[in-house]
Amino acid sequence: MTDVLVPTSAEEAATAFGDGSGITVLAGGTLVVPAIKLGRLRPERTLFLGRAGLGGIESAQGTVKIGATTAIAELVDAAPEPLATFARHVADYEIRGQATIGGNLCAPGGGTTPTGDLQAPLLALGARVRSVGAGGERTDSIDDFLAAGPAGRLVVEIEVDPPKRAAATAVRRPHAHAYSVLGVAAAETANGVRVAVLGAGPRAVRAGSVEQALAGGAAAKDAAAKVLDDVEPQDDALASAWYRRQVLPGLVERALEELR
Repeated sequence: MTDVLVPTSAEEAATAFGDGSGITVLAGGTLVVPAIKLGRLRPERTLFLGRAGLGGIESAQGTVKIGATTAIAELVDAAPEPLATFARHVADYEIRGQATIGGNLCAPGGGTTPTGDLQAPLLALGARVRSVGAGGERTDSIDDFLAAGPAGRLVVEIEVDPPKRAAATAVRRPHAHAYSVLGVAAAETANGVRVAVLGAGPRAVRAGSVEQALAGGAAAKDAAAKVLDDVEPQDDALASAWYRRQVLPGLVERALEELR
């Protein structure tokens, strides 16, 4: 029997989380609850965030702030591109209404199908992640947050700056809960074009070689071909690594052409 902690404010949530030891965070529950039912997860203590006041979307001074427990469905009409488009295609209507941006960002990799669809657009936008945990509150770049992993951190808020232009391309597998086989998010930010890939591995990754080629003046097709220098596609229940290697450069090229 797990102990369930139900904080009623962000401050209480941070205190209850502590350094994250022995804590399972539950918000929308679309990933955690099935894992518990299947016996893959046996929480010692569960931190339920539904009453902690960590939801909502605010826009001020050119920055969009998104609370960690904001439902993915809310992003469809309120988030900047390409985040809105990716949110629109996460799973199905019921899942989008329940799942949260924080849970999607922290979705574990390495399962039989890709999860964490929103990691790619957040990488493309150069998002900033505010979290609490050991050492107190801090704000990390999305790149650093994903590289370190979410262990020991409780996401509180995500900040993004709307880009000059954005694009989203994907290959999806129709299902009762739709799955993304591959996805590409691209955005022209204040610091240049950022490109991220979903579905080639356990988590989304930046396509740094593509970005460098673009910065050097390469055409979209030539820059897109560099994406296989950045990722090593894997086999899973949705597609083979071979298929992904064949399809991915074309997806990147389409995204780059959309930016023009």
